Amino acid sequence: MRLAVYLLFGLTLTGAWACRSSNQPEFLLRASLLVAEDHTWFRAFQHFGELLEERSEGRIVLQTYPSEQLAKEIEAIRMIQTGVIDMTTTSALLSNWTEIMTFCEMPFLMDSMEDADDMLTGPVGARIRSEMVTKTGLRPVGYFQAGARHLTSNRPIRHPDDLQGLVIRIPSIPAFVTAWDALGAKTTPIAFSEVFTSLQQGVINAQENPLPLTKMAAMYEVQEYVNLTSHVFGWTYPVIGEKKFKSMPADLQQIFLECALEMQAYERQLFLENDVLTRAELEAKGMTFVEVDRAAFVEKHGNAIYNTLSPEMKAVYLSLKDTIQ
Repeated sequence: MRLAVYLLFGLTLTGAWACRSSNQPEFLLRASLLVAEDHTWFRAFQHFGELLEERSEGRIVLQTYPSEQLAKEIEAIRMIQTGVIDMTTTSALLSNWTEIMTFCEMPFLMDSMEDADDMLTGPVGARIRSEMVTKTGLRPVGYFQAGARHLTSNRPIRHPDDLQGLVIRIPSIPAFVTAWDALGAKTTPIAFSEVFTSLQQGVINAQENPLPLTKMAAMYEVQEYVNLTSHVFGWTYPVIGEKKFKSMPADLQQIFLECALEMQAYERQLFLENDVLTRAELEAKGMTFVEVDRAAFVEKHGNAIYNTLSPEMKAVYLSLKDTIQ
């Protein structure tokens, strides 16, 4: 049933494009993003689309849909796998397909974005990229910084003991469930597009995200505090379906990858510029920033995630901790 819906959706999109233009490009790519149009990831994809169309002389056209207009993240992944759409951004959500992806946004594994960069350019990063292709059918074509993830709430959270009774929205990532349950919170996975309404209606009391996503979703209208937990230093991968990529001739593959590298550099520049401004903007909207006892969070979390890993992944975890320390 789900496959039939995806195929019908794909035919509808194709038909809509055919009605708009009789001069179809050789490759029409459709990207579904969870972020809104003012987010750095969307702006990077827009830049990418301009580069692709120019460098390929119109043979590749990219249409980018923001704010989960086409699908929520996990559905977008499945739609790429079935060939209905072509691109999205994703990372740790792929741990539902392959365990190595757990390291993409593992709580309390890293202490800075520099640690994340080191991992991504090292052997673990190479393994992640390889298994994304072989086990999920998605090809990463770069990575975007997401920044540190922090907890927002309507009461200050300075210590893990303050989490008692707090219902926190988390993405559908097993490591996040493990971590926040170990810390004493009550977790509930909810799609990002539903978080604001869920907070407004009191279904949940708190959520955790990087500051740019917190600002983009106007969480300041329903949350008072940003608790600086820095529990994850994350990133996302812009991905394309491997089958779609392989269907391109060699010259277009090369153009695609070259443009993707420029997209990554462009997004990094936007991220660094935006990072300076975001906290001030949230404070101006009335949010209070709270320093937390991060050491207490790390201590209470302990080996919660490590204990859920397979023996092979435990070895990867220990090698990463040794490298970071």
